[in-house]
Amino acid sequence: MRRDRCDQKSSTVDLARAGISSVSSTGWRQRPMGLTGDDWRSIKCLWSFWLLTFGYEVGKVERLKAHYALAYLSASSVRTRASASASASASASPNVEEMLVGFHLYRYLRLAVNLVAFCCLRPIPIPSEPSLTSDDVTVVIPTLEGHGAGLFETLRSILATRPCEVILVTIDAHFERAQHMIKDMATTKVRVLSVSQPNKRRQMVRAIPEVRTDITIFADDDVTWPSKLLPWMLAPLEDQKYGGVGTNQRLRRAESPTALGRAWGFLGALYLERRNFDCASCIFMDGGLPCLSGRTVAYRTKILRDDAFIYGFTHEEWLGRYQLNADDDNFITRWLINHDQKIWFQYHKEAEVQTTLEDNPKFLKQCLRWSRSNWRSNITSMFCDGQIWKQQPWSTYAVYLTTLSHWAFVWDLLLLYLCFECTGTWEEQSQVIAMGTLIAWMWFSKFVKVIGHYIRYPVDFLLLPVSITFGYCHGLIKVYAMLTLNVTAWGSREGADTDDAYRMIRVTQAERQHKADQKAAELYTS
Repeated sequence: MRRDRCDQKSSTVDLARAGISSVSSTGWRQRPMGLTGDDWRSIKCLWSFWLLTFGYEVGKVERLKAHYALAYLSASSVRTRASASASASASASPNVEEMLVGFHLYRYLRLAVNLVAFCCLRPIPIPSEPSLTSDDVTVVIPTLEGHGAGLFETLRSILATRPCEVILVTIDAHFERAQHMIKDMATTKVRVLSVSQPNKRRQMVRAIPEVRTDITIFADDDVTWPSKLLPWMLAPLEDQKYGGVGTNQRLRRAESPTALGRAWGFLGALYLERRNFDCASCIFMDGGLPCLSGRTVAYRTKILRDDAFIYGFTHEEWLGRYQLNADDDNFITRWLINHDQKIWFQYHKEAEVQTTLEDNPKFLKQCLRWSRSNWRSNITSMFCDGQIWKQQPWSTYAVYLTTLSHWAFVWDLLLLYLCFECTGTWEEQSQVIAMGTLIAWMWFSKFVKVIGHYIRYPVDFLLLPVSITFGYCHGLIKVYAMLTLNVTAWGSREGADTDDAYRMIRVTQAERQHKADQKAAELYTS
């Protein structure tokens, strides 16, 4: 009797360890812990079957065996559920890790590859016996004011490179002022033309028929050229496959600026520095560029004189509803790509053009105008033309798609959150190290592309937080630009927006058909 009580007590302890309360001859006192309703019903059926088969009056030994059997079933069920829970947890954890790795690669793979490409790029050298010289170059300068100290300095630096001719295109209201300035310069190489309203495309088209050389260079009226620029720009054009050549650009540093002026100028300098980096890297990878900047760019004149080009240049449509007369350099770049003309970015000190940007809050309006231009042009390149997907796959990923997907604030928060989730089970010190490493990498990625600027001006390293903060705020500019793509105003230059209504004109279907009929008639008669 004592042994039976001991065995029964021992079985009760074993069952308690398995999470099952004691069982009486009349039924269950408590549902086993950790079992679902289905498990409970299965065990109850087994118990009922045992009772019906062997009856209630079984020996104590047999009843003890039943207790052990039920304990085994319960423990097995608990182990199975724990294993399933662990498996689910293990399967969920790699998903977060995979997301972290995937997003990190998408965001930073282009930086890693572009760093290597930037270091590997070499400019196309000047041939020992070039077939193109400065006598084969005509420089066209569209300008608004037609006079002033800035334009005078631009003309002086351009004339120092000895082009065949310089054509200055202003508006009728400033024609006389431009003539007087050229007269004071005592040169015969500059001609002045004019149009009725200020519009860069219209001014460019006015000058193209007047060009008598094989190469046409368009330049802004606020640039400064190095003395040996032309030989370096002409070197790639020795190959007939190249239709356009761009230059790298630097900001002309202001003398004795205010503290705020230095900060705004710093942001402008970094903008140009990042652009040089992206253009140089992409041209090395697949010969692609987002845009040959109109600040200084060379084209073959025969391309610009083509009737199809002139018609497309003066009748570009945006979204099928507007005639677009802005974004001239974006259009020409897309034209070259779509017509199998190679382009090149001549990254060299002697091909470095200096320019000016706003050093006040108007810089934000410049950023807004550039962002709108990027939205319109990149969307057209990716989803209307479509050539870049095959011709420039790397540039499409590294530059074009960033218009849609590059939101610094969102990306950084997402990566930090995923890193925190992935390291949640780590020791606290290890997690802090992981998060700190990610933050340090983010900071490194934000200045490594512009490290050349910091090497030239080490004092500007103190303004690094200004650059990072502006980078996060720039996302708001992109959003606003995306919502106002039908706006083409400059907002940063006096008198530049008098023709704003002409830059984007709503076109009806009837007008579109009429223009198409006119073009067909012109082609037929020619």
